[in-house]
Amino acid sequence: MADHHHQDRASGQVGCAIVTVSDSRSSGDDRSGAVIREQLEGAGHPIRAGEIVPDEQDAIQAVVRKLTARADVAAIMITGGTGIAERDVTIESLARLWTKELPGFGEIFRTLSFEEVGSASMLSRATAGVIDGVFVAVLPGSPKACRLALERLIVPELGHIAGLLGRV
Repeated sequence: MADHHHQDRASGQVGCAIVTVSDSRSSGDDRSGAVIREQLEGAGHPIRAGEIVPDEQDAIQAVVRKLTARADVAAIMITGGTGIAERDVTIESLARLWTKELPGFGEIFRTLSFEEVGSASMLSRATAGVIDGVFVAVLPGSPKACRLALERLIVPELGHIAGLLGRV
């Protein structure tokens, strides 16, 4: 992990929410959501909310708006709906909500993913950014992809990000 002067603003604990976008998952079989929870809690970040919503733009936007309005949520991890299938609408759902998008997240994620899965990594539209002062990461629905993103990108920087956004 790089040592940056901004990291002195890093928080040890960042309140998080997890959103699974799926027409078929339930709390009992949401493996990606479980991986995200495990990674965040393992790093000391409390989970303040967990939601499963269908692959529908209105539902995705509504849950993100609800969660960004919560004072105890500084980061939202969304899993699912980042591919190119017709029902994959998570990216489109958030397009008008971004305050700031972080294209570097998706670029680095796809590079890391390429090392593991090869050319199929180009099919992911994973991204991250800020919506109403809250960090939002949009991850593929694969548990392995979620673990990669959390371990290599999100967990090492989450406290720093929350500090920069004044959410500590």
